[in-house]
Amino acid sequence: MRLAPLGLLVVLLLSSCSDNLPRSTLNPVGENAQTIDDLFRLTLAIAAVFFVGVNGAVVYAAIRYRARKNDDTEPKQIHGNDTLEITWTVIPALILATIAVPTVRTIFELAEEPPNALQVEVIGHQWWWEYRYPELGVVTANELWIPTDQPVFLSMTTDDEDVIHSFWIPNLNGKRDVVPGRVNTLTVSAPEPGVYLGQCAEFCGLSHSQMRMTVHAAEPADFDAWVDQQLAPGDVDENSAGWGLFLDKGCSACHAIGGTTAEGGGLNPGPDLTHIGSRSTFAGASFELTTENLKAWLRNPSDLKPMRPDSNRGMPNLGLNEDEIDTLVAFLQDLK
Repeated sequence: MRLAPLGLLVVLLLSSCSDNLPRSTLNPVGENAQTIDDLFRLTLAIAAVFFVGVNGAVVYAAIRYRARKNDDTEPKQIHGNDTLEITWTVIPALILATIAVPTVRTIFELAEEPPNALQVEVIGHQWWWEYRYPELGVVTANELWIPTDQPVFLSMTTDDEDVIHSFWIPNLNGKRDVVPGRVNTLTVSAPEPGVYLGQCAEFCGLSHSQMRMTVHAAEPADFDAWVDQQLAPGDVDENSAGWGLFLDKGCSACHAIGGTTAEGGGLNPGPDLTHIGSRSTFAGASFELTTENLKAWLRNPSDLKPMRPDSNRGMPNLGLNEDEIDTLVAFLQDLK
């Protein structure tokens, strides 16, 4: 029974090394993620060789020169050995140089902007991500769409009044800080269609753990179809009860809907809702976009996701009754 806690700890440690986890750095998919993984494995192999060698020498010395019964002989006393001292100084320096060369080369390779890359601007907010495609005229939130077999060059920043975030989609590349007033860059690519999960990796306040993102990698034809859908104006009946509530409750002050008078922005900018009904998640990609989740969100957003609306951080409680919630949910789900 005494070994049970130790066994549980070993199981937990080993499970964290699985390459099947949705946010595992050990399962690289994109070219840059594979480059990082290759460097990691090279460094690990070099470290493993010297770990075994050094610890093997320690074990050998401990056994070979251990104290023995009835042997009180003093070991030979020496003072300094220039050859040994030079050797154990030069060898670590050579090891570090061997690791430094591929590391520095990899850093410069990852920093380069690839030719013919799709440009995307990433803006971090508390607690969601905004994506702008300047060449395509598309603005969306939380779900980044990219074409397969084409590099995507991300230019990332956040508003001056915001905080530091960190953009991290481990299957596609490493982490990159998103800093107020500064633009950092990152390249992602995916050879095959799929959905890749990410997470803000820099503590940024109450809902840091629920500031997530998804990358939808699609075949070029499917990506083009998505772009066409995003460019279409919002399908809004301005005589509907849902649109009236959207305006009356002040939603348009924070959220934009393309093709309407709702331009969003304001002191507490929220995600663009032009095509929210076509997304699979909402609220920082933290919740599946279902009728029940939307209703719970509109009842009181902070019950699902801790926020600070009193400090212009996150969505406030609008004080809606159930009929108003049903009306707004139906309105939002129709925005496709």
